Amino acid sequence: MSRSPLVVMGAVLVVLGLIGFAIPIFTTQETKELARVGELKLESTQTTTHVIPPLLIGGVLGVGILLLGAGLYRKR
Repeated sequence: MSRSPLVVMGAVLVVLGLIGFAIPIFTTQETKELARVGELKLESTQTTTHVIPPLLIGGVLGVGILLLGAGLYRKR
């Protein structure tokens, strides 16, 4: 059974929207080398917090549901 591209894209967007609602805030860390003297290294780790806007998450979920519905409707 072949899947419609609309159904697949809709399902992916729905899953991403649900993940976004479950984890709307995440952090990343970046380590930079500040100085090196022989074997000695001085490094700094910078932590950055990222917040995904709820309106964006809802939009992704809504578009995913619409694409999923359109893809299933076209199959009939």
